[in-house]
Amino acid sequence: MKFVDLARISVKAGRGGNGSLSFRREKFLPKGGPDGADGGKGGDVILEAVGGITTLADFEYNKRFQAGHAGHGKGSMQTGADGSDLIIRLPRGTLVRDAETGELAADLVEPGQRFVAAQGGRGGKGNARFANSVRRAPRFAEKGDPGEERTLLLELKLIADVGLVGYPNAGKSSILAAISGAKPKIAGYPFTTLSPNLGVLTVDAQQIVIADVPGLIEGAHDNKGLGHHFLRHIQRARLLVHVIDLAEDSALENWEILRHEFEAYDPDLLTRPCLVVGNKTDLPSARENSCLLARKMEDIGRKCLLVSAKNGDGIPGLIEAVAEMVRAHPRPSAALVKALEEKGRLGGRLGSPLPARVVRLTGGGFRVEHANLEKTVSRVDFDQEDALMKFARVLKRLKVEEALEAAGALEGDKIYIGDVAFDFLPDKIMR
Repeated sequence: MKFVDLARISVKAGRGGNGSLSFRREKFLPKGGPDGADGGKGGDVILEAVGGITTLADFEYNKRFQAGHAGHGKGSMQTGADGSDLIIRLPRGTLVRDAETGELAADLVEPGQRFVAAQGGRGGKGNARFANSVRRAPRFAEKGDPGEERTLLLELKLIADVGLVGYPNAGKSSILAAISGAKPKIAGYPFTTLSPNLGVLTVDAQQIVIADVPGLIEGAHDNKGLGHHFLRHIQRARLLVHVIDLAEDSALENWEILRHEFEAYDPDLLTRPCLVVGNKTDLPSARENSCLLARKMEDIGRKCLLVSAKNGDGIPGLIEAVAEMVRAHPRPSAALVKALEEKGRLGGRLGSPLPARVVRLTGGGFRVEHANLEKTVSRVDFDQEDALMKFARVLKRLKVEEALEAAGALEGDKIYIGDVAFDFLPDKIMR
């Protein structure tokens, strides 16, 4: 399967069902009370982290997702059915960001971890909900709310205990094959590994996930070569194994460049527990560099191992060293899921003292801005006369007419609230 670690998707939750306008009509009960029930709640769009998936390739072409719409309420107090939730399964380690703001919404790390990316619309209330001692026969019901809609950016950062890092052709894939059950593509030329390979090392019933990520070149922090595609996949690793090609004349220089790229991209990578491994000791040209590397690491107090992935020399010692370091640095607890902040939504009940804002439009007319009022207008069925009168009372409570007159609105001007347009007639609201 193609490896994809970035994706952009659009998600839309289901619409809430409309409330029912109905009255009880039975034999010997010609004027029964209201019995219109509420509409159901629209389905949510839920993102869930699962094991066994290591790429976002499923979202390269499939980019739009829609949850189920809810059923409408009916008479005889039959509430509408809720819409079906849509669960989108993502690989562990997926970051979810709001595409508009770039803000981190969730970090899905552990299997089963979930995040509600878009909430289903609330069901509209049936007319039975509006009955009281004064209004015994309400002749209006609410429409259901539309479901939330968002565009999200998905970014995969592989979750591995150990990250193998180094220059292209340093032998990382060969080392992965030698110490784990992985079978990566291996060849004697640079950039054989164009996407991360994962292997599992089992030691004393402990399973250690190892990632061989694409080779690093100088300037990777500026996204040269495979750049950020390489660096993002080592940020979660608890232990880094720096693989050095001892057959290269610039072996020590390459190690210094590696550290510089870490520092430029994310200084925290330099504080990560690490192990330096010189590879290809089987080659005659590696002898001098083996001594230089061992001496350099000894001088700075860093552990260094010399191995030949091809012949297996030093591999048992490398396995033991990796296992010891993983035991010494246990896996951290799962990251907490952060909920997306609701934008443009004001708290409080309908009719709170928050003032309505009136904006004069360039092409003529006025727009009334008030989060609760905009939501209310989307719920009103203007074909119901009683609903129109109820909405007029809401406008009066929020002093919308006074705000329009203060902004210079005259009789007959077009007034826009949400997606609905009205003619301005003081003391009357006409669609």
